[in-house]
Amino acid sequence: MEQRVRSPSRLRGTVVVPGDKSISHRAAILNALASGPARVESFLVGEDTRATLDCLRALGVSWSLEEGGGRGPTLSIHGPGRAGLRESEDVLDARNSGTTMRLLAGVLAARPFFSVLTGDSSLRSRPMGRVVGPLREMGAQVWGRGDGAYPPLAIRGGELRGIHYRMPVASAQVKSALLLAGLFARGETAVEEPAPTRDHTERMLRAMGARLSGEGGLVRIEPLERELAPLHLRVPGDISAAAFWMVAAALHPDAELHLPGVGVNPTRSGIIDVLRAMGADLEVTEEREQGGEPVADITVRSSRLAPVEVSGDLVPRLIDEIPVLAVAAALTPGRTVVRDAAELRVKESDRVATTCRELRRLGARVEELPDGLAIDGVQSLKGARCQSHGDHRLAMALGVVGLLARGETVVEGAGAAEVSYPGFWSDLTRLASSAGGGLASGEGEQVKGAMRRGDRT
Repeated sequence: MEQRVRSPSRLRGTVVVPGDKSISHRAAILNALASGPARVESFLVGEDTRATLDCLRALGVSWSLEEGGGRGPTLSIHGPGRAGLRESEDVLDARNSGTTMRLLAGVLAARPFFSVLTGDSSLRSRPMGRVVGPLREMGAQVWGRGDGAYPPLAIRGGELRGIHYRMPVASAQVKSALLLAGLFARGETAVEEPAPTRDHTERMLRAMGARLSGEGGLVRIEPLERELAPLHLRVPGDISAAAFWMVAAALHPDAELHLPGVGVNPTRSGIIDVLRAMGADLEVTEEREQGGEPVADITVRSSRLAPVEVSGDLVPRLIDEIPVLAVAAALTPGRTVVRDAAELRVKESDRVATTCRELRRLGARVEELPDGLAIDGVQSLKGARCQSHGDHRLAMALGVVGLLARGETVVEGAGAAEVSYPGFWSDLTRLASSAGGGLASGEGEQVKGAMRRGDRT
């Protein structure tokens, strides 16, 4: 699927972004370990979360999805309790979802049966050593390809022991996998992270009755004494999805976009801090709590931006937003530098290489660094034919370029956006076409079909 995008004369309106992908994954997995029914409103139904749900069903967890208004469906899930998971009759397919594979590896390492976790060609090429290594230290039997850390992963679950593990690289997925394994281990499990990462797992576990504490980058969890309590919640809007509209509004010469109900967890809100540091006209209002997570309404208007340097502890707080941040930097006078982001090289694509390659097609001046990017802003970008490389975040970042560049931008592989934001192209079309621009003429049934697919999910 390809999308053709032109810049509209103005960009104004309200976008209700879908439920947070990270929280949706965790709400499903943690409630699958609880005992009893739970309802998760505004659950994101994308390709990645579908992979998680299908794996849970194969493990004996019953769930259903009901149509909901506003942000999306409601997930009804019935957890069978800590001992209720059963051995799957087939291989568990995580598709392209690293979150599914890593978190389920932590769960299955403690279950007394055999499991195989696999994924698509992209996921099978992504190293899993950072989660396999500490799970083995806990006593898990895990085998993989290559050096034993590439999927498929074969796991013979059994009794685990708690460990104190110092992560060499900040990773919320690795931290979450070890905490989930620690629920069923003998003794305390402690995870020390070099920089703060998203804490959705910890927030949910505390709300469900787990004995968990944390301070100064050290999270400790005790084995369960009783069943986890089911957690009913409404998933906040995904700040990673909102980031595309924040950048589009800040860079467009005549824009004002309102984004209600966005999650602003401080471990995820680095994009807000960076855009403000660049000079964006960005308001955060109506701050409140929803499902144990901070939520707010965000409004962004046309702005004059200045370059920044992004590195260190800030990077884990906006790692998923760096492709669209690179778009902002490409149109900001001066040099913007992103460092300490080598993690980008093992995402759905090598996001350092693919982001540089595609932005250069559009006239950006981008230098590839071993652990990031250096970008010298230009006055304007020119539309061109681009490739998503099967990466949902890159596909949407290129869509944002189309809203800002001169002429027509064509995004090949645009369907990758359905991984995390099924309605992205529909929202882009609605916003842009109201002022002239958006999707170029001639898309016909291809665009309508894409929009229908987004409506169904």
